[in-house]
Amino acid sequence: MLPVADPPPNDDCEIVEIRTTFSARERAEACAARLVQERLAACVQVDGPLRSTYRWQEAIETAEEWRCICKTTTGCAAACLEALTAGHEYQVPEAIVTRCIGTPGYAAWVRASVRQ
Repeated sequence: MLPVADPPPNDDCEIVEIRTTFSARERAEACAARLVQERLAACVQVDGPLRSTYRWQEAIETAEEWRCICKTTTGCAAACLEALTAGHEYQVPEAIVTRCIGTPGYAAWVRASVRQ
């Protein structure tokens, strides 16, 4: 396999992905619609069901979950994260934030789709 070089830093191409999970498809889709409607995310992908195994209150648990992956900007990431976790059904919701480099066109679309 050929090595792939890291792309050069380019603030214009930086986007943010925020990932979380919900216990039901309807909850994930409602969150996705709200974040896009409020222009906190340009896109929210919902996938599942997936099976999660985790430790909670000293017991090993297994649950079916639905994952949301939100695409937003660095400027909107805090507001998106706050809206995503506010009123979340889980006591400690998964909230993973990753900075990414998108193609120039995709990053421009994300910027144009969220609040500035």
